[in-house]
Amino acid sequence: MAEPSTAPVATEMRRRLEAALAPHTLTLTDESEAHRGHVGHDARGESHFALTIESEAFAGKSRVERQRLVYAALGELMHERVHALSIRAIAPGET
Repeated sequence: MAEPSTAPVATEMRRRLEAALAPHTLTLTDESEAHRGHVGHDARGESHFALTIESEAFAGKSRVERQRLVYAALGELMHERVHALSIRAIAPGET
């Protein structure tokens, strides 16, 4: 089972998301180990993540707009270190 990550890439991802989106809740799970041997697996680890984030910034935004906000906050990490990111982005009050 995947565990919430506190490793360097995950820590930087959290820092950037908190700074850009001021989330009420943020859960970032490193799922990299489940992808060992698959295309995109990085031997350094921290290549596949699942994110659940709740923020006022997502209110009134479409799913695609929300994902763009997340990608913008993460910047070059999405090109240099993160191979896959599953995103569940919600506004307060949504389920």
